[in-house]
Amino acid sequence: MDGNGRWAQARSLPRFAGHRAGVESVREAVRTCAEQGVEVLTLYSFSTENWLRPKEEIEELMGLLSWALKRETLKLDEQNIRLRTIGRIDGLPESARRELQASVDRLSGNTGMVLTLALNYGSRQELVDAFNELLASGVQAVTEEEIASRLYTRGLPDPDLVIRTSGEMRLSNFLLWQLAYAELYVTPVLWPDFRREHMVEAFAEYGRRERRFGNVAA
Repeated sequence: MDGNGRWAQARSLPRFAGHRAGVESVREAVRTCAEQGVEVLTLYSFSTENWLRPKEEIEELMGLLSWALKRETLKLDEQNIRLRTIGRIDGLPESARRELQASVDRLSGNTGMVLTLALNYGSRQELVDAFNELLASGVQAVTEEEIASRLYTRGLPDPDLVIRTSGEMRLSNFLLWQLAYAELYVTPVLWPDFRREHMVEAFAEYGRRERRFGNVAA
């Protein structure tokens, strides 16, 4: 979900205004994906690298997370949506962890789309944690299946489609293992401007592609 800062800068607003504007885009994306029958939607919400941002911006982002969870959990419940998180959640402020857990618990009984928030997440860090867990288990050799079973995303399917806003052409340490055969869709639209029609167009483009999973003969 990229482009919040540029969106704010173009309007001579502080960066936080872009982050707050992006909340509506999150709401729209969740609603659209649920209506379109998406099984799992993962939002890259806060990366491990984001801690390098100014302290004031980080505090604002953590406050926005808690505020959004309080505001949106009831709406998510009405949409039968489940919530889970991936990342080193213990590294988040206590107030954010508390709101996250409350939301996860409130939505745990739902049976619809899984909304996954990647928070304090980095794919390289995820792989390190997975390998350390395997080493601690005493294994002498590993398989792809064993690695996958130790990832934060265990129990979830690998993504079919990655949507990157604001024209950025990189993965930025996001789900590097899981995205091996995912389709990439890059749009110049900044995240705060991303709406239903943009999501539907991404789905349409995905539908026009032939997925080969590395098999040139497919």
